Amino acid sequence: MRTRMLVPSVVSGAALLAAAAFPAAALPAVAGGHGGETGTDAVSAAELLARVKTCTPISHGKYRTDQGGPAKVPVCGTKGAVFWEADMDIDCDGRVTAACSRKTDPSFLPDTAFQTSDGKPLDSARLPYVVVPGPGPIWNYTSSQIAGGGVAAVIYRGKVQYAVVGDTGPTGIIGEASYAAAEALGIDPDPKTGGTASGVTYILFKNSRVSPIESPEAAVTAGRELARKFVADGA
Repeated sequence: MRTRMLVPSVVSGAALLAAAAFPAAALPAVAGGHGGETGTDAVSAAELLARVKTCTPISHGKYRTDQGGPAKVPVCGTKGAVFWEADMDIDCDGRVTAACSRKTDPSFLPDTAFQTSDGKPLDSARLPYVVVPGPGPIWNYTSSQIAGGGVAAVIYRGKVQYAVVGDTGPTGIIGEASYAAAEALGIDPDPKTGGTASGVTYILFKNSRVSPIESPEAAVTAGRELARKFVADGA
């Protein structure tokens, strides 16, 4: 939920234009993160990226990845999902922990847009989640059948991490995920110095819901099923 400052960001221009191609992963896939898949039915990063190779923009314009940066990132849509390629900034908001607090993150907020099943802030240090831009003139996630607790697949350097939609951010900025999501993908999760400047693909499955929202294991179970269906028939 923090407003991010401009940092160097290198995002493939071709990948972010309308009807542009997202590059297929060049590295072996490691799916799942918490309870990751290793069987023959595992959905690889390359398979998921192949399904989002072509971007049909559904946003009214493009997002910046950092405050003050160029607007280059459209939200793309398919029948069963929305997706984008961007950077990853670290969201450390929510429950106060040793990893996430005012001491570790000057922009820390003690709440998240979506709460646990018992009404408490999410634990960004434990729960892999993605941040969606708050509803605004560029895009309103709710109009695309995306909601808090929805299922997401986050892909970086051949790895797939299943996550939930856990927080909202600035209306004009995109590319953020929780401390736990970054850590699981091998990205530096430090909220002050971590993150990565490019190369992260976010796939959010429409009309999906993890229950309870705070369960990483439930996100993986739901993510596996939705990813297999998405790759198999595009639903």
